[in-house]
Amino acid sequence: MTSVVITGSTQGIGRGLAAEFCRRGFPVVVSGRDAARVEETTKALQSEGNVEGVPCDIADRQQVQHLWDHAAERFGGVSIWINNAGLARTTWPILDVPQDAVETMLRTNMLGTINGCRVAATGMLAQGEGKLFNMLGGGSDGEYFPGMGLYGTTKRGLNYFTDALVKELKDSPLVIGKIRPGMIVTEAVVREAQEDPEGFAASRATMNKLVDQVETVSPFLVDKILSTTRSGAKIRWITPAKITGRMIKGLFVQRPDQFARFGL
Repeated sequence: MTSVVITGSTQGIGRGLAAEFCRRGFPVVVSGRDAARVEETTKALQSEGNVEGVPCDIADRQQVQHLWDHAAERFGGVSIWINNAGLARTTWPILDVPQDAVETMLRTNMLGTINGCRVAATGMLAQGEGKLFNMLGGGSDGEYFPGMGLYGTTKRGLNYFTDALVKELKDSPLVIGKIRPGMIVTEAVVREAQEDPEGFAASRATMNKLVDQVETVSPFLVDKILSTTRSGAKIRWITPAKITGRMIKGLFVQRPDQFARFGL
């Protein structure tokens, strides 16, 4: 095992995965567009293990290549690459989404992940091995949720793209997979709840039955990433059966408030 590279790992589930891999002894390279956040995250995680930070805008192919090159030169290769960086703006219907948010979601979620796959897969083919995972999310299976029309479109597209990449590289030694982490309380969720307090209040009770914390989900995902050996596999934290079970249990037992610790 050489290094683990995680894009968008200065916060949320990306940071949680980085911390978990560090605790298990893997060299980790964290990245994000904000250089100050990359530096802060790197310093914070150094107590957990061997971690380095590289600022990277994944919509820029050259910066993604630099991220790969740094990890490969520093640690002798990249065994696991996780395309986690993404942006979700889900408080507006399609026609009301600000144009800058539309373009940033497309550049980050679609172009950025495609850049990450092309760079990482090329490097892994050259080194003869590697695991590549794309982080999916709401809408990737074609389901519709209010406010998620554009975000879901990007994730649906990435689902197709990942399937296509699996087929094109089926005869290679690469393992390519998808991750559906479920509903996790992250900085993005808190931001959107603050921007749309009425919408959050209306959905809070249902969401509280389904959401989880980063520290709960991260160990499960890392376990599955490490144990996955079949290309095309989907790692899924919250399954339909788990959703049904939680909703039924919620009729009789009130779950502890998952949002209170974030001031919501």
